[in-house]
Amino acid sequence: MKRFAFTLLELVFVIIVIGILAVLAMPNFRGNPLQTAAEQVASHIRYTQHLAMIDDKFDPNDSLWFRENWQIEFKSATNVFYEIYSDIDHLGNSDSTTHKEEATDPLTGDSLDGNSDITDLKKRFGITSISFSSNCSGRNNNTGGNPTGGTGKELSFDSIGRPYFYITSATPIVSNIYAYLLTSDCNITLVHQTDGNATITIHPETGYVSVAYP
Repeated sequence: MKRFAFTLLELVFVIIVIGILAVLAMPNFRGNPLQTAAEQVASHIRYTQHLAMIDDKFDPNDSLWFRENWQIEFKSATNVFYEIYSDIDHLGNSDSTTHKEEATDPLTGDSLDGNSDITDLKKRFGITSISFSSNCSGRNNNTGGNPTGGTGKELSFDSIGRPYFYITSATPIVSNIYAYLLTSDCNITLVHQTDGNATITIHPETGYVSVAYP
């Protein structure tokens, strides 16, 4: 009977070839940070809407009660981040000490404020900038009681889930909540340093959120 044998060199060669084939056949498990960031932001916008729908802030004795509606505010300085809060004291920003205005992440229990690693899009995902479309950047006139100077960095929802683009620091402050009602699609664009950009769209009336990648 004829015997077959392999030398050590042949065995090493076979192992290397198998390893190369395995790497080529293996699916790419590298995460896409841009996609993950966009899905997280979309999810937190929906979470903000959920909080608004279960926590009605209407107060007939306060003409500016709607300033307390749950909102998500985006900020961009040295980093790009957002926070979710209810402006209880009407000061135009989140208060983490006196009123504990920030929302809590339902998965981790962490506060969704500007100091959270969860909401720091630049640090966590490499997002370099964020921009809003003109449809949700506020109105630049004051006719008919409309606010001026809107920057489009804040979105809020009412108790039936309708989206509003108002900013808490709008000048002058108007007492008509419908002056801030979103009437057309609001597009939020996230830009990643290497992966391109993604657009998150908030639709009027329903507040439906969708994500698109060019």
